[in-house]
Amino acid sequence: MNTKNQKITNEILVEVVTEYISPDRVQGDSRNFFAYTVTLTNLGKKQVQLLSRHWIIINADGNRDEVRGDGVVGFTPKLFPGQTFTYTSNCPMDTEWGTMEGEYTFITDEGVFFQVEIPRFYLVIPALLSNQ
Repeated sequence: MNTKNQKITNEILVEVVTEYISPDRVQGDSRNFFAYTVTLTNLGKKQVQLLSRHWIIINADGNRDEVRGDGVVGFTPKLFPGQTFTYTSNCPMDTEWGTMEGEYTFITDEGVFFQVEIPRFYLVIPALLSNQ
């Protein structure tokens, strides 16, 4: 089952779609793996560049992990007005569900830094959803 969240901050649309990865596809690891695909769309009138990311990951036990880094999946994409950039990554979770949220740091051509919120989204194994 896929879930989708979206939010607009500072004229950047962030859309996130999640998917559970079957344990059969990740050999030798007992954790639950979730894929997330992020699409960033520049709704503004100026070119911008994504510089960094900050993720807050919380599992079902309330354990919090923060991840910071340059760019996303090895890229620091420039987005012209109306342009999109899509990438997919994954998150291992040692519980059956958890959440992710955070922010991206962008810069304009004029050198102005700004933050873009990544809306909270849930990572949930399908078996939990089917029990409702």
